[in-house]
Amino acid sequence: MTLRFAVMSFRQKGRALVADPMQSAKTAEAAIALAERVSLTRDGAVSFSQEIDVETDCYDEPMVLSRHGSLPPELMD
Repeated sequence: MTLRFAVMSFRQKGRALVADPMQSAKTAEAAIALAERVSLTRDGAVSFSQEIDVETDCYDEPMVLSRHGSLPPELMD
């Protein structure tokens, strides 16, 4: 199993929030810091971690590390 850390940012386009390409980070702290920085120029950002089994290509549910700004409803809980 591999632990991945990532950030997704969002920008408002009309009434919808559109996701930017996902960005990777090396640690949880780096992912949180990146989400904070990105949220200064985007409408919202979320950092998360996720366990991945590369042999079977199975992905566990992502675990949210931080939330910033406006996010889609499914990322608010």
